Amino acid sequence: MLLRAKKQWLYAIPVCTAVLFAVGCQEKPAPQEQTSAPTAKSEQTPLIQAKVERVDVLKKQFCDEDGCTQYDLQTIKSNVPWIDEYFLNRIKKDVPSAFEKDQANTQAQSETQPSPKGLNQNSIYVRFISQQNNLATFVIQSYTYPAGAAHGMYHNEYVTFDLTTQKRLALTDILKPNVEAKVAEQLYDANANWLIQKDITRDKLQLSDNYYYGVNGIVFVYPLYELTSYADGMPELKLPYQVAKDLIKAEYLPSLPQVEPVVEKPIAP
Repeated sequence: MLLRAKKQWLYAIPVCTAVLFAVGCQEKPAPQEQTSAPTAKSEQTPLIQAKVERVDVLKKQFCDEDGCTQYDLQTIKSNVPWIDEYFLNRIKKDVPSAFEKDQANTQAQSETQPSPKGLNQNSIYVRFISQQNNLATFVIQSYTYPAGAAHGMYHNEYVTFDLTTQKRLALTDILKPNVEAKVAEQLYDANANWLIQKDITRDKLQLSDNYYYGVNGIVFVYPLYELTSYADGMPELKLPYQVAKDLIKAEYLPSLPQVEPVVEKPIAP
């Protein structure tokens, strides 16, 4: 059974501070692959070029009876329009109050009159992470901070697109049919030392559908508080590609080196 990644809004801590809460030893995303001699398939696959830009909103601050919220919204501008549109629509869906026209005329007043309840903060940043042939990975970093809270909350949601089909790939899209239980079993075995240290038994570990392609394996990312305490950040569990090669569909598996089995020669008498 897949564990749906929980949507958590972060109390606005600066990006550089929030990142410090993440797990110390995280798998690095897979580097962008480039080939010197493009094939017929690569000619149809765009090479992602993206930069971060602030979103043009009607209100940088929204106030209601619950107080005022200040927004900092940034997305990517790339050479692939449908990807840009996907993330802009996603931001509009997540924080519709920043785009409401009917309250645009109250923006100046809300910005000059501080809320007696304090100022909440809400930030969303979209970044391009990596590309492997037709697979492109992005991350949506969200941070929220309610006024007066002890600390902010943050969440990193990874988004992988198949550039040939222009589709976001859910975990169920890349896995072979009916292998979820096997993946969870292999994931536990690959991270047993850390899981046992945190007193997480095999039956407690469910698959997260928040994942990305790392250098050496598929990395499953869990929300704050899901497996451990806030101090541990968002845990990341890696399933090595050599282990996952029989569980992931061939078209979504990175090219792996051929490993020859070691044959021991008998010792001559």
